[in-house]
Amino acid sequence: MSGTDRLSNAFEDAKGKAKEETGNATGNEQQEAEGRMDQQKADFKDKVEDVKDKVAEKYNDLTDRDGDKS
Repeated sequence: MSGTDRLSNAFEDAKGKAKEETGNATGNEQQEAEGRMDQQKADFKDKVEDVKDKVAEKYNDLTDRDGDKS
């Protein structure tokens, strides 16, 4: 997974936490729920990318590739 994807997911997670806390502090249940949803989306994206990384690693192991593009 690229560093950009990790950073994007971390930002989405942080944004979701802030939104959830703001909703909690103001009593806005919809905003609170949206914040939790943003966090869940970020977590899901991280898990998908982790699976893709593991598949790529396994493929490289099976084909004797070490990830170099030389």
